Amino acid sequence: MSRSVAAVIVAYASNAELASCLASLRGRVGQAVVVDNCCASPVPAGLRARHPEVDWIDNPVNMGFAAAVNQGVAATTAAFVLLLNPDCTLLTGVDSLVDNCQRDRVAGAGGLLLQTDGVPQTGFFCRSLPTPLALALEVLGLNRMWPSNPVNRRLRMLDLDPYVDCEVEQPAGAFLMLRRDALEEVGGLDEAFHPLWFEDADLCRRLYDAGYALRYSPAAKARHEGAHSVRGLSLQARLQAWYGGLLRYAEKHFSHGAYRHVRVAVLVGLLLRKVYCLARRGGSGDAGAYRAVFRLVRRGFPFGVEAP
Repeated sequence: MSRSVAAVIVAYASNAELASCLASLRGRVGQAVVVDNCCASPVPAGLRARHPEVDWIDNPVNMGFAAAVNQGVAATTAAFVLLLNPDCTLLTGVDSLVDNCQRDRVAGAGGLLLQTDGVPQTGFFCRSLPTPLALALEVLGLNRMWPSNPVNRRLRMLDLDPYVDCEVEQPAGAFLMLRRDALEEVGGLDEAFHPLWFEDADLCRRLYDAGYALRYSPAAKARHEGAHSVRGLSLQARLQAWYGGLLRYAEKHFSHGAYRHVRVAVLVGLLLRKVYCLARRGGSGDAGAYRAVFRLVRRGFPFGVEAP
């Protein structure tokens, strides 16, 4: 057990996934905190009783992922903080992540995420930081239509050997060890990314700008289901959160001109998706969601989208 590690897990409609996640932490971390953001479906008492070693924080409303992480970090004192999604099950210990974090000017390290069939989640467990061109191609749908294009290959690090330890720009926030002092130096996660998406990219960007490096260590492995917390959300809620996070990231980290180009690409992409939905049988409801988000973006998009 690494007593210098505290695991922070943010739960939202995660009752089916939490049992396996928490069981995998036993003997591997010194402290575990679960921040439950889903007051409509709280973690059952039976599961809490089976894990007396876990500290529980119950939020009366969905505070958003970033705010919940900051709550969890504030409730711990360990030198290293492991951010772990509730649909992740550790398959190994986390000592290799701690070892990487102890390197000079290394702020954090991510591990290898595997699908349920054991295949690495290439394109997700490590990425490069988003560039204006990468985000423009993403929102226009070109990365999906031509996934092997050089911009997308770099963004999703599709040429990375998943079994080689290396420095990376953006290890996935689903399984990420961070040094507490580095996290505190940059002010934690930005809670304006609400309720979720792009807060981990923003954190990595700020750590990088502060002179830190981030690493990837395949010796630490976790099985990851993925996207469980957004399945119950409406399409419009998902779109508002994703585009809101993307545009906030672009506004914070790109020049004004680059941000405007990304915003135009978002508008064009939303129009194209709306037209596609209208042309598809039974797609009028989805078209309405894209139309509504288009209007929000055109008006300037109110960052800090209300949680569903």
